[in-house]
Amino acid sequence: MTELRALTPHEAIPEEQAARSSRQRRLLRTFLPELVKLERVLAEAPEWVSTRVLDRVMLKDVTVPIYRTDLGSDSPDAPVLLLVGGVHGLERIGSQVVITWLANLLARLRWDDHLQALLAKVHITVLPILNPGGMFLNQRSNPNGVDLMRNAPITAQDRSAFLLGGQRLSPRLPWYTGDPEQGMEPENQALEAVINQLLPGRPFSLALDCHSGFGWQDQIWFPYAYRRRPMRRIASVMALKLIWEQAYPNHQYRFEPQSRHYLTHGDLWDYFYKQVNRGGEGTFIPLTLEMGSWRWIRKRPRQLLRLDGLFNPLVPHRHQRVLRSHLPFMDFLLNAAASHDGWLPAMEEESMLREAAIMHWYREHG
Repeated sequence: MTELRALTPHEAIPEEQAARSSRQRRLLRTFLPELVKLERVLAEAPEWVSTRVLDRVMLKDVTVPIYRTDLGSDSPDAPVLLLVGGVHGLERIGSQVVITWLANLLARLRWDDHLQALLAKVHITVLPILNPGGMFLNQRSNPNGVDLMRNAPITAQDRSAFLLGGQRLSPRLPWYTGDPEQGMEPENQALEAVINQLLPGRPFSLALDCHSGFGWQDQIWFPYAYRRRPMRRIASVMALKLIWEQAYPNHQYRFEPQSRHYLTHGDLWDYFYKQVNRGGEGTFIPLTLEMGSWRWIRKRPRQLLRLDGLFNPLVPHRHQRVLRSHLPFMDFLLNAAASHDGWLPAMEEESMLREAAIMHWYREHG
């Protein structure tokens, strides 16, 4: 894996663009417009926003970079907000939401004194397109046929859904896990390197990974996906849910563990959660935004005739609504990370919130 030194956007973006032929630029505009949009956003970013290329994915006709962007406090004690999009190449709306939020943030930073003061307290890292090869090829998996969300070295403790929970039969079938015991895929190794460098030892960190394609309702999932028992820091998740609902009582999300729906092998965020929290210091909460694409299909059934129609809103006004509807939640997470001391449960509150979480998410539903 190639890792470059941190660059300002004004150095990193032209460096990538200069290596492309006119034909390759046309291919990217046609098959990976999200990357073109991201590079435009980053090229116009302030100089103190750093961008680096974590790795490059070589395809038949073009090489595509995996970008990492950082801004905010450089203090090793600062809380972190990590945003990830494009893990599944078909779920373009996930990357589009992350890029839209990043563009919104960078535009406001030019004049918003409150936001500038907030970023002095928190660090933000964004990986908007983790799987650019899969997105270019318009497939869920990476170019090796591996489902990156099933590729971590962790195994479900109970029976998982057939195929959907991860399979090792063939990369020609969906949800192929690869062989994570021999090392995760390069895209996941890039993400793991970021997490290992960024999160251990921090007092608090939040991650949001943006997906689409499941259910009638937008959902916020948290670990575990490999077992049905609650995670160790479940009280902190309940505390986060409560302050979100107090601030936004008319929100659109269902907040619950992924195991309520199905178990999977190789879940990335189960693996990273266990790795980061192994030392027992600090708190790391990984969340997954699962945008409910079934609503888009119900309102426009002919989307079923297109592969990308299963996972993305294709009607322009609906697409614009989705892009703007998740900005408040992402802003909330930024503020929650920066002000974590104000809501994380103290010792005397933790047992009460843990019991409330178990009653709400586990005992009630067997």
